[in-house]
Amino acid sequence: MWTKGQKLPSLEQLMHEFDVARVTVRQAVNLLAQEGLLSPQAGRGTFVTTTLAQDRRLKMQTSLRELADVYSNDKPKLMLIEEASAVPPLLPTDGKPAAQYHFMRRFHSAKGEPYCIISIYLDDRVFRMAPARFREETVIPVLLDLKKVKIARAQQSVTISTADAEVSEHLALSLNSPVVLVRRVFTAADDTVLYLGEVTYRGDYIHFEMDLRP
Repeated sequence: MWTKGQKLPSLEQLMHEFDVARVTVRQAVNLLAQEGLLSPQAGRGTFVTTTLAQDRRLKMQTSLRELADVYSNDKPKLMLIEEASAVPPLLPTDGKPAAQYHFMRRFHSAKGEPYCIISIYLDDRVFRMAPARFREETVIPVLLDLKKVKIARAQQSVTISTADAEVSEHLALSLNSPVVLVRRVFTAADDTVLYLGEVTYRGDYIHFEMDLRP
């Protein structure tokens, strides 16, 4: 863990330490510099300017059960923006669509500060099993609590991007601030997509922690 005022290792040292390409290290350093966490100084190197409070960040887990546990312990305030029937933007590799989906778009906040905006597409048959809970709680723990819902496959993708006008407004960010886009797809045994979640997080609220098994 680097501390405020500490000089970062060179790009080559970071490449070897984390076993990643030079472009990946450079992108990560640039992203942290945009967030104000690092300060590149010509001729001197890159220095840590500040650190994030650990209790402010969400860990991006790599198993469905761990992810559900994170959300079970996290009790954000949910603010609904839109609710309707809608067709989810599924990819050919996601699975086959259900007959109908219930759509909710909302943002989550903690301690008075918004940290993510999410579009939720739930198989309408699943939504009708616990409509009040799905409206009032985070979705993933509710899904795992429903005994009639069997998730056969769960996928998650993560992309670094920048905030557009809508995201900037809802998450109290400057336009083009760094954000993390997370896309989650859960399917049943027959390959029907039960849940699609498209989440945009503030860049300073995400902490990646992965178990790199040998």
